Amino acid sequence: MSAQTPPPPEPAWLRGALSRRVSRRGMLRAMGLGVGALGAASVLGACSVAGSQKPPFPDNYWAGQKKTGRLNWDNWPLYIDTDTVNGKTVYPSIQLFEQQTGIKVNYSENIQDVDTAFSSMRPVISAGQPTGYDLMVLTNGISLSALIDLNFLTPLNQDMMPNFFANAGPTAKNPSYDPGNKFTVAWQSGITGIAYNPKYVKRKITSFQDLLDPAFKGKVGMFGDVQDLPNLALCGVGANPETSTEADWRKAAQMLTKQRDDGLVRAYYLQNYLNPLSNGDIWISMAWSGDIFQQNVSTPGLDLQFVVPEEGGVVWTDNLCIPRYAAHPVDAMELINFVYEPSVAAMIAEYVNYFTPVPSARQYILKDAKDADNKDDADSLLEIADSELVFPTQQMLSKLYNYRTLTPTELETWNQIFEPVFQS
Repeated sequence: MSAQTPPPPEPAWLRGALSRRVSRRGMLRAMGLGVGALGAASVLGACSVAGSQKPPFPDNYWAGQKKTGRLNWDNWPLYIDTDTVNGKTVYPSIQLFEQQTGIKVNYSENIQDVDTAFSSMRPVISAGQPTGYDLMVLTNGISLSALIDLNFLTPLNQDMMPNFFANAGPTAKNPSYDPGNKFTVAWQSGITGIAYNPKYVKRKITSFQDLLDPAFKGKVGMFGDVQDLPNLALCGVGANPETSTEADWRKAAQMLTKQRDDGLVRAYYLQNYLNPLSNGDIWISMAWSGDIFQQNVSTPGLDLQFVVPEEGGVVWTDNLCIPRYAAHPVDAMELINFVYEPSVAAMIAEYVNYFTPVPSARQYILKDAKDADNKDDADSLLEIADSELVFPTQQMLSKLYNYRTLTPTELETWNQIFEPVFQS
């Protein structure tokens, strides 16, 4: 996004409030593309800025919109199917969309963290101006909820997304952060759970309590943030993060503090837990599902194991949404509908390797494996099709919770409770 007048500074207590999972593929790490922290800070600061909230959209908004044949789409780096033709990077699913619809897509990968994205959007939309993008991919949580509350997102035209209603899996429909999918649909999702290295851990890991086992003293990795760490810990104390109370938060923080003081935790990580887990510096760790799948694929024989604890894990979702004042909203809706075609969802899942919102994409990946030119490609596609991290089982899905959505007042208390755990 173009540079804009910076938003008002956030309250000190909100700085560094949340961290964002940063891996998109192993290539992201190899390329050294840094992804920063999720900024509930300036987002919630925005909620208190007088006059920043926009009025709701009129009921007849979509009646006045027309297809233009153009679409500006901004995404995270390396988060779509990609190929190289004559030394140039191309996106096969986008090329197919352009061929089928006649819409020319200007695709960019400028989203490095949600805080920066919001900080760029806020002064522009507040001034009644378009951001320059018709479609964006943003993560559920405080930032996305604030955008919705401020009326900064365009309500989706439900009549233009039949593929979503026909093909989206149950976890993609009617999420708690956007009831009825009024403003968002899932792009891809991931799970916060536990991973372990079976070279060093000689028993099956099943529970959050395994992260508290003295047998792993000094060999445990935990996330050093106030989003994933607290929410998974809440599962560990038997609470549903979405409906948890302050008493639950304090119980979870007490458990985490004891874990730290007993010397179980080697380090609190953001993104850099994968190499320590792979080489044995840590044996067991909090982990993101997509990271583990990708690490195993890129390191033959490694065989890291990812589990959703029996107490539950946490699911996060990156969402397609249309910023307010988008110049080409009908074209954006056509793309939203397009990516929920199972064959297209398969194209994306084969590259991205995250939890796809279209379960029936699996049959197309199996077909691609059958038609593959060589055994290596076939084996790779079969691995994706058979992975519970791309196509979670119903048993796994039944144990997943969404993150706790916090008001500004609750967030202040939440931070005061959890930050001392990993900042001491």
